[in-house]
Amino acid sequence: MASLPVLNVSDAQIPVHKKPPVAAEELAHRTLLEKPDWRRIPAYKDVTDEQFMDHNWQAKKSITRPDKLLETLAGIASPEFIKDATEGFSRAPMSVRVSPYLMSLIDWNNPEDDPLRIQFIPIASRMLPDHPKLGLDSLHEQEDAPVPGLTHRYADKALFLPLDTCPVYCRFCTRSYAVGNDTELVDKVHLRVDVERWAKAFQYISERPELEDIVVSGGDAYQLRPEQLRFIGETLVRMDNIRRIRIATKGPAVMPQKILTDHDWLDAVTWVVELGRKLHKEVVLHTHFNHPNEVTGITRDAMLRLFERGITVRNQSVMIRNVNDSRDTMKLLVRRLGHIHVHPYYVYVHDMVKGAEELRTTVQTAIDIEKYVRGSTAGFNTPTFVVDAPGGGGKRVCHSYEYYNRTTGVSVYKAPSVKPGQPFLYFDPVNQLPEEGQRRWADPKEHEAMVEEALQAVR
Repeated sequence: MASLPVLNVSDAQIPVHKKPPVAAEELAHRTLLEKPDWRRIPAYKDVTDEQFMDHNWQAKKSITRPDKLLETLAGIASPEFIKDATEGFSRAPMSVRVSPYLMSLIDWNNPEDDPLRIQFIPIASRMLPDHPKLGLDSLHEQEDAPVPGLTHRYADKALFLPLDTCPVYCRFCTRSYAVGNDTELVDKVHLRVDVERWAKAFQYISERPELEDIVVSGGDAYQLRPEQLRFIGETLVRMDNIRRIRIATKGPAVMPQKILTDHDWLDAVTWVVELGRKLHKEVVLHTHFNHPNEVTGITRDAMLRLFERGITVRNQSVMIRNVNDSRDTMKLLVRRLGHIHVHPYYVYVHDMVKGAEELRTTVQTAIDIEKYVRGSTAGFNTPTFVVDAPGGGGKRVCHSYEYYNRTTGVSVYKAPSVKPGQPFLYFDPVNQLPEEGQRRWADPKEHEAMVEEALQAVR
């Protein structure tokens, strides 16, 4: 076979570039904070690199009581902030759990506006009254649960909740009705690890031939022991009807050290993925990054470890006010995730969650940001922006509404393949509405009139 000629670049005609040199900000997604400076926090000033990188140390030192969190902030946060947070915790429906890794990423010179603080530590001064139409289980997961801890809404998919704990607790959690400990405001539905409960879920799944896709969530799969993860994974992957399994965890965003140092857990995930591949079943990891600052050099190393093992990772973000509800922030997040081999999958318009009203954005915000992000990177790395329709309608593309009144903030969606004929209503946060809309919501007698106007428009 004749060899190809060697091209001498110096002799070749240099093409004229059609595009100007790329601006530096277009490459910002590649620049990561390699490691946070945890020693600036007095409580961690003597912590070694080896300790900080150990998942056991991160888990053991995660803060689970408001008083301990505030104690850790002594000497770094202002007395005013500590007082604000103390009152915030007393009014929050969600339990507290914050890892040292997360604590070290927060800007304690300006914690009020820090995008990570906003997600995990409530402060009373920023809280808003809940929307009048809000409920604790807005997605009606329990109504669609044939057995405890299993939601079957879509024809071919079910959500399995084997436990109710997470490595951290997000303020905006859709499952604040179940996840974490009881709080001053909420007595929770508990879904603790229980093999007998799991057996009922497995039996239901095996008896429903239309089920092909199972999401293993919680809580969080990070909290499952390796043998539990193998047991759940093998049980599901060996069912004839199951074709796809998604293991859901926020862990990579809040404690990436586990992937690097908990070898047994990573081996368990790998084993399930490889068993699935041998049986021609797809097993992937779904995770949850919301802001570019959550992606560090530690994150990159953890995601590359998964990539080396052939494990697909997809991301589901929540659109959160003052966190990622700007065009440039969302674009940077999407591109940074793609850079570390995490596929942006969904961006959710914030669910109607109790105690988190100041975190919600309007549907229009999602529509505008989606329009800007699309085209900034490859299509397979471009997320779909969705509303998870309150009342159990499932995920609807945000701009696929049947009706949207930007004055009252009421949008109506339909889900013909999920619950045909039933309308599902989403409500924008009141304080982001025009003055007329805010005035109407301030009058309880107007509430049902606004709902009826929306429903009448789609009849």
